[in-house]
Amino acid sequence: MAGVTTPPSDVKGELRAVEENSESTEKKDALIKHMDINVPEAEKRINGALNLHDFYTVYLIETKVTDPVWLKNQQGGTIVRLGSLWRRYTEFEILHNYLSSMYPYIVLPPLPEKRVLYSWQKVATDTFDPDFVDRRRAGLENFLLRIASHPILSFNQQFLAFLQQEHGWQPSAKEHGYFQQLAESTQKSMIGLRELDKRFEQVKNYSNELQGNMTNILRVRAVLAERLYGIHKLHANYGRIFSEWSAVEKDMGDGLQKAGHYLDSVAASIDTALEEEELLADQLKEYLFSAGALHTVCCRHEMLQFQVERAQDLVQQNVAKLERVQQGKTSFMSRIFGTVDTDELREERVSVLEQRIEEHKGSVTNTMEQRDTFSKAALLDIQRFQEQKVIDMRETFANYIMLQMKIARKGLQTWTHIRDCLESIN
Repeated sequence: MAGVTTPPSDVKGELRAVEENSESTEKKDALIKHMDINVPEAEKRINGALNLHDFYTVYLIETKVTDPVWLKNQQGGTIVRLGSLWRRYTEFEILHNYLSSMYPYIVLPPLPEKRVLYSWQKVATDTFDPDFVDRRRAGLENFLLRIASHPILSFNQQFLAFLQQEHGWQPSAKEHGYFQQLAESTQKSMIGLRELDKRFEQVKNYSNELQGNMTNILRVRAVLAERLYGIHKLHANYGRIFSEWSAVEKDMGDGLQKAGHYLDSVAASIDTALEEEELLADQLKEYLFSAGALHTVCCRHEMLQFQVERAQDLVQQNVAKLERVQQGKTSFMSRIFGTVDTDELREERVSVLEQRIEEHKGSVTNTMEQRDTFSKAALLDIQRFQEQKVIDMRETFANYIMLQMKIARKGLQTWTHIRDCLESIN
């Protein structure tokens, strides 16, 4: 069996540093308390290399330090009071991957979707469509604000450089982080674990349920939006008929014509309403993707548990070898002819195995320490995630209800006008 993968020193340091962050996140500092971060606009650009028209979109990031005392205390002078630069979506992906590698125990805020998911027919799916770009711009701003609000992520030096340094901000971390390497080395071997942490099992099951619920809500919403759009647009036919009818009616003409205009407004009103609703759907999509991030944290804990059990297995295997060596029946000749090894050979092999056993015991202690430190940090961040989720969901659903009430009030007002127009007919 292969040896146990050992985390590199930088990951070890990050996990140990979590011990210093075990207090309630509500009491901690965060970058958002000292700096305003905005992504106010996006711009389509053309890459004319090799005479090919390759378009791409960049997003403007503006930062403003609102705490002069905090700014003064920053060492190195890398933080400026006002910052402004453009970033491509791929650069946001690099930042996301880096933070995922450096902070494997954190439920990392997700990036907005690259392609439209769970959409209704009239939603733009072209990645260069102005409406889609604007929604992605809002999503990228939310991504940065989520990180800036996190007590651990927000002060990462690469994140600060991403916000204010045009060049040279890219992290020096390896392309594949420790946990990615660990996943590659264990995915074929990790069939089952002897011991499962019930806390992480519950969180893992919950992440699947959360993802399923968000998926179902978004699917139902897409179907409902499609039907509402069709119903409202059909009212334009009423408007056209009433307008044409008014031309041949002497006494009823004015009332029919006015009613027709209001019916046209019924048809047109759904566009703005569903655009506003789409922004609320994006907030649900954030937690659809966050469910995946939650699941990933649980899988990383399983990887560490697998490392512990593999280290324990190595100890047991070498202990069994040691017992056979002490009986002098480990050499090829002894197994074939039933002879006993010489004292010198037996002592040499015993010494080697005893040294291996001690090394593997040390590996067990080390991997258990890494697992336990990871568990403590991950459970704290999962609790933070759950608390924030409740706040966000309550706000999203409340905004959805307020939007429906606004639509209903506007519709009631329009239909009241239509009634008045028809009642005015003599």
